[in-house]
Amino acid sequence: MSAINATSNVAASGSTNVQNEKAMLDKDGFLKLLVAQMTQQDPSSPMDAAQQTQQMASFTMVEQITNMAADNAKTAAIGMIGHEVTYADPADKTQQTLVTGKVDSVSMAKDGTYTLTIAGIAGIKPESIIKVASPAANSEGADAP
Repeated sequence: MSAINATSNVAASGSTNVQNEKAMLDKDGFLKLLVAQMTQQDPSSPMDAAQQTQQMASFTMVEQITNMAADNAKTAAIGMIGHEVTYADPADKTQQTLVTGKVDSVSMAKDGTYTLTIAGIAGIKPESIIKVASPAANSEGADAP
């Protein structure tokens, strides 16, 4: 079986290799890759059991970290309910206009991301928030004589 030297082919053709930083292997992709690796392995020299166990442990760890990150995003979004926030107006493409309002609710989109309803405006991404004030700070200013 011969090896293919991709570097020399790219250099000879004059094309450029573009790397997509957002391209990631999710858990389903990882499992498909692992199953393909197991079905295509040479029966005379199968994958080492320790190596297979290490791959599954790595997969489990990555899955748990992903779940924790999703839980953290959910907790952070829910924790903003009732707080006054300042965010970059999504309607302003330059992101120069800032809007302030109280977080009314949190919604989960079909893709699993969270959006906020702020002062009646739905669909605000939590990433656009640049300032959060505590509810106690808001009520103190409202009750001051």
